[in-house]
Amino acid sequence: MTTIFEYVNDALETLSPAIPFAMKPYVGELPDTFIDYQLVNGSPEQHADNVETGRSYVVQVSIWSVDGLASLPNVDAAMVAAGFQKGTERQLNTDPKTGHFGLAKDYVYFE
Repeated sequence: MTTIFEYVNDALETLSPAIPFAMKPYVGELPDTFIDYQLVNGSPEQHADNVETGRSYVVQVSIWSVDGLASLPNVDAAMVAAGFQKGTERQLNTDPKTGHFGLAKDYVYFE
């Protein structure tokens, strides 16, 4: 059985090695642009005969860049091609230690 983490890895792998990524937190020396992701929640959506038959997952993918947010990798295309639906997005606080600007994007996957 494929996990939600494998689905996200497979989607983001299409941007790699140009854009490195990891499950949150990104560990090690930070490149100028990188991506980290985390599972926000997984909720049961359908049941039949007391068995779960459908679940939705919300995954937050955060893109970090020292060059600002005007020119970021096309994470939307990678995630949508992998079966995710686009959700909300929001700007993150700039990291005062590294100078990285951040944009968090939510994606929903139904299985």
